[in-house]
This record gives sequence, C-alpha cells and structure tokens, in this order.
Amino acid sequence: MISRIRGELIVRDLERVEVMTSGGVAYEISIPTTVFERLPRLGEQVTIRTYHLVREDAVMLFGFLDDTEKTVFTRLLGVNMVGPRLALGLLSALTAEQVVRAVRERNAAALTAVSGVGKKTGERIVLELTGKLDDIAFASSALGQRAPAAEEALRALTALGVTTADADRAVRSVVQEKGSLSAPELIREALARLK
Repeated sequence: MISRIRGELIVRDLERVEVMTSGGVAYEISIPTTVFERLPRLGEQVTIRTYHLVREDAVMLFGFLDDTEKTVFTRLLGVNMVGPRLALGLLSALTAEQVVRAVRERNAAALTAVSGVGKKTGERIVLELTGKLDDIAFASSALGQRAPAAEEALRALTALGVTTADADRAVRSVVQEKGSLSAPELIREALARLK
C-alpha cells in the first residue's frame, strides 16, 4: 500500500500531478481541485498523502495534502454507489470540511449541488455517513470562529450562483484579513474578491 509520496513536483495539472521521488521513480496521482489550488510551484518539494486503489483492471493513486481530506475520501468510497471519480468530484467542488458539515447537518442539498451527485446519491451519502464522520475534527479556523455570519454569507453567495468552493474561499479570505464582520459586510467584501 502506498500511503505517502514525497518528492519534486514535476507535473501540476488541474486533475493530476506527478511527483519524482529521490529514488528516480515518478508517480502520477489524481487529485481534487481543492488540492491543486494549494500545491507548491513546479520544481518544489511536496508530500502527498495517497490512497492506493487496486482493481482488476487498474491501479490508481489519489492524492491529498492532509489526512482529513484522505479520510473523507475513503469514507465516501464506503458509500454504496460512490466510486473514486465521484468522491474526487465531491472533494473538487467542496472542501473536506464542507462535506463533513453537510453530512452532520443532514444537508443533502449541499451535496447535490455538485455535478454528478443526484438527489438519491446525496441522500444516500448523508444516510450512510451519518455518525461515521464524528471522529473528524477541524482545527479552529477563521471561518469556524464566525460561524453564524459566515454561514449566512456562504448561503447568500451560493444563492447568487457562486460555487460553494469559491464562496467558501472568498469568505475565509475576508475573515482572515478583516476579522469580525456582519453577514452583509462579509457578503459585500467576498463579492468584491470574486470579481
């Protein structure tokens, strides 16, 4: 089982990376968009936590930058009718924290907003993962400290057609830079960053 790969980032694409190890072996790893956005520049060192999937017809590596993302991915694979591509799609559109929050709040609509996740699949994910993500804790983040206003801002932005991932990034950025703001102020500032 390949659980972690460290080396030089030699290919950095939206859906995959290649990492050259010190032993001269390069690994191709499929990644979600949320990982791509946080990767270092080409030529820099990177450590990728991997999920190694072996099937009769393929051997695949899926990569993440932290253990929480990898854990959420593996738990998603445990859901009936959720394969690696759909799990990767969920983690491309939503952060691991957003997936966990949607399950904990039994908010299947947040999951069905992701392309490829229908109503039945969203409901199945919530049903099958309820109680199975309770051991996952997130570090106190700037967004978590302002949960009511931040959540209101996220809902408003997504209602305006902003993707959940973009809205989350914009709100986090505003909170980290400006601190405590009301929901209307957060929405205004986040919209300015999304232009």
